[in-house]
Amino acid sequence: MSWADAVVAAAVLVLIYLTLRVGQGTTVSFSTSESARVDTDPARLPYDAARSLLRMFVALALSTVFTFVYAYAAAKSRRLERILIPALDILQSVPVLGFLTVAVTGFIALFPGSMLGLECASIFAIFTSQAWNMTFGFYSSLTSLPRELDELSRSFRFTRWMRFWRVEVPSGAIGLVWNGMMSFGGGWFFLVASEAISVNHRDYALPGVGSYAGAAIADGDLARVGWAVLTMAVMVIGVNFLFWRPLTAWAEKFKNEQAEATEVQRSLVLNFLRRSNWPRLLGRLTRPARHGLARAARVLGVDDRPLRIDPGRRRTGDVAFAAVAGALILWGLVDLGGYLHARTGLGVFAEPLVVGLVTLGRVVVLVAVATVVWVPIGVRIGFSPRLTRVAQPVVQVLASFPANFLFPLAVWFFLRTGLPIDVGGILLMALGAQWYILFNTIAGAMSIPTDLREVMDDLGVRGAQRWRRLVLPGVFPSYVTGGITASGGAWNASIVAEVVTFGGTTLTATGLGAYISGATQSGNFPRLIAGVAVMSLYVVGLNRLVWRRLYRLADARYAL
Repeated sequence: MSWADAVVAAAVLVLIYLTLRVGQGTTVSFSTSESARVDTDPARLPYDAARSLLRMFVALALSTVFTFVYAYAAAKSRRLERILIPALDILQSVPVLGFLTVAVTGFIALFPGSMLGLECASIFAIFTSQAWNMTFGFYSSLTSLPRELDELSRSFRFTRWMRFWRVEVPSGAIGLVWNGMMSFGGGWFFLVASEAISVNHRDYALPGVGSYAGAAIADGDLARVGWAVLTMAVMVIGVNFLFWRPLTAWAEKFKNEQAEATEVQRSLVLNFLRRSNWPRLLGRLTRPARHGLARAARVLGVDDRPLRIDPGRRRTGDVAFAAVAGALILWGLVDLGGYLHARTGLGVFAEPLVVGLVTLGRVVVLVAVATVVWVPIGVRIGFSPRLTRVAQPVVQVLASFPANFLFPLAVWFFLRTGLPIDVGGILLMALGAQWYILFNTIAGAMSIPTDLREVMDDLGVRGAQRWRRLVLPGVFPSYVTGGITASGGAWNASIVAEVVTFGGTTLTATGLGAYISGATQSGNFPRLIAGVAVMSLYVVGLNRLVWRRLYRLADARYAL
């Protein structure tokens, strides 16, 4: 055994020990009166950071499994696609607070008296801030699979299991890794909301950096807010160095190109792992299990389905599927309408519809400005592995920083300059939404084959013509994925950006986010339902009118 093997083995054992040690605190009992107390002693920050990291990675694992299953079902079934993709639009538009309201009650009832109920609710909230972006990105890669890869799979009669793992996942690996990194940042952004929960006039808090920062902000303690900011920066940089940088460098091997790139991404951790014998040993040990699973998966069928289907059978199936799905949706809407009519009347939708227009304006401005600013920067970063190594940790820190941590500075800045929160809220929303465009643009630029760029260089294509002929078509599918998730993320970010609190000062903007936040804290479920429903209506309408048309354009004209 080499010294590299010994170091890797020791690191894995330490990681397992820390996970088990930290995980013990997730199953202790709690009382409702004590669950809202947060110890802001800086000495507790290492333990709080470990608890937050454990939740983040559990949520990331669940998001990855959800992405594979949901995106595959939507991409492979034309009928399911008509239900699942609009449903994904709606799920993306439902704010984290909307999920928390139901999740806290449900998980506490499932695990009465145990901290595990709150942990599950928190992980579920983080999951809802990660999964949708990853699912949209992987669905886009499945629907825009290069034709030659599709023909190769059919020619060799791969099983569907082999096609998925040997063709489709590798084809979308770069986008999946970068979207996973961005989704992880989205989880950091909502860390305070997921660890310090206020529902129906009842407060719950879990040990974590998010709840620590929330308590310090509520107390107006700038020194302890600073400790939380420093801890967050260390966590983000450490996770980037130990986890995301090796993944992005490893994903380079899935780049679809004929010419080898002159510069590639590098990672010290990945290079060290490659020097160890453990990966090869684990590969040999798990080979029988993998082969057995592949043989068992033959029941899923072979990738030789006919490209043409009888129109009559398709039409009959479509009608039956639409009838069943429509009946279920209609039943749900009627039941919801009856609930609201019995308590507040349907007039409860009037206010959120009006204030939703204000938030819509902020979202449109944010996405437009972010596109103009971040697309050129993302292309520049994606085209340069050397620049990517420098920019990735910086961008990751910026994207992962919870807006709540900046509320003290925001309140001071708004009061000092007289900038109204109705305008300043756009800046706070941008902290959680603009990065989707940047990360997806970087992934799109990295996916452009090196040989195409070299052809452009040989032909002397520069400037605007290069952008029109190569860059924009190459990054357009990824940009659309980033745009649709940035739009949904902006709506979600409005929940924390339109109500800014520090110490005893609270600034509230006019908008749908502030409306939903107020309904959640007061426990007014009819208003909360109305606010979430209206937000879903706006997001789905925007996606149907704008982003879905751009998706079809990207699939039809700009897939590599």
